[in-house]
Amino acid sequence: MQLDQVNTPRAHLGFIGLGYLGSRIARRLAAAGFPLTVWDRDPARAAEFSDVGARVSSGAAELARGVDVVLSSLTDDAVVEDVYFGTGKVLENAARGARIIELSTIAPRTAKRLHEAGRAYGISVLDVAVSGSTPAAESGKLTLFGGGERRDFDAAEPIFRAIAAQSFYMGSGGSGVAMKLVVNTVLGLGMQAIAESLALGSSLGLSRDLLFDTLAKTAVVAPAHIGKLASAKRADYTPQFPIRLMQKDFALILSEAARLKLWMPATEAAAPVNTAEAATGGEEDFSAVVRHMEQQPHASDIFKRRTDL
Repeated sequence: MQLDQVNTPRAHLGFIGLGYLGSRIARRLAAAGFPLTVWDRDPARAAEFSDVGARVSSGAAELARGVDVVLSSLTDDAVVEDVYFGTGKVLENAARGARIIELSTIAPRTAKRLHEAGRAYGISVLDVAVSGSTPAAESGKLTLFGGGERRDFDAAEPIFRAIAAQSFYMGSGGSGVAMKLVVNTVLGLGMQAIAESLALGSSLGLSRDLLFDTLAKTAVVAPAHIGKLASAKRADYTPQFPIRLMQKDFALILSEAARLKLWMPATEAAAPVNTAEAATGGEEDFSAVVRHMEQQPHASDIFKRRTDL
């Protein structure tokens, strides 16, 4: 089925993966009038979509057989591979001529493998990485980075329009997720820089409230981090972008850097701090690194331990 870029969309969409972002994206698509079938490994998540008229599928393969476009928003490479190549059997069951829009943040090589496999089945594949946390997903203000054939990217514009404020075509298969790793390098390093600067300010005796409020009004803090400052000031780390996912993205970034023999010293230093906070076990926002830096042992103790090593 061809997606009409001008008229009311009629493509039947299937959505796999109804987590933090996926659930909100799927609801935006339902609200835009797309016929929608959903599936999630957690049946309770999928059942919640009956209130928007979505059909709940019994499995990923069954979903793929009955839709024109399969979208997926999944945790990591292993889950993506299982859904498409493993137990999910999506590629085996999707009709020839169907479309896949993979929204997960995965390694470029995994995205390229999916593109190549789709081509063998006569299925077009886009890797469309998503930038933005849950509030942006709820309001349809995400930013998208697409990789694949340009004609497929252009044909998907009605879908993108329902969920995003802007979308960018980046190039061939794997380019969308590659751009997402670039963006999340800045996101993760920026959050760590803010956390360290706040710890410095507190140690210098600045009022905590004034410190947070004033830093948020300076030109050096990116828009994506301003809201994080406000919530961190309240010690509110309710997950919008969970720290475990930022940890996963740091691992992807450093894996690609190692493969390319690229030195990324700031990222190599920031990633362990993120990992240490993620290891506390709570499901919290990636901005929890602010608390991690605020609660660090006194600097003299840290330097002493380093000297003793």
